[in-house]
Amino acid sequence: MQRFTVQTAKREQMVEITDGVRKAVDESGVRDGIVFVYVPHTTAGVTINENADPDVQTDMLAHLGKLVPRDAGFRHAEGNSDGHLKASLLGSTAWVPLSAGALALGRWQGIFFCEFDGPRQREVRVQVIAGGGT
Repeated sequence: MQRFTVQTAKREQMVEITDGVRKAVDESGVRDGIVFVYVPHTTAGVTINENADPDVQTDMLAHLGKLVPRDAGFRHAEGNSDGHLKASLLGSTAWVPLSAGALALGRWQGIFFCEFDGPRQREVRVQVIAGGGT
């Protein structure tokens, strides 16, 4: 398993980590299979979405904030219940096919680390699983 860190700068932020995942794939030596991306944090997640227009990430964070407002009267004493809920909505894992050593992402897709309780230094874990090539 490969690991790398992500330093976030805001309480809520989406950071593209596609290059970090590619580096982990390159270091694995696997050419064909599947890539498992895991974020081991309860107030952060991972998603695959458009990486061409940064307004997509802005819109996603804004609307997640409307769905789960920070000041919704949660009982959790740390004041980050909204982060736990947002992380659960997006999930802590992503799977990407690997073909000929390349991530088989769509034309406009990137892999994003989603911070909901920053700024913090976070960890991303990448497991590359070999499979039969075509």
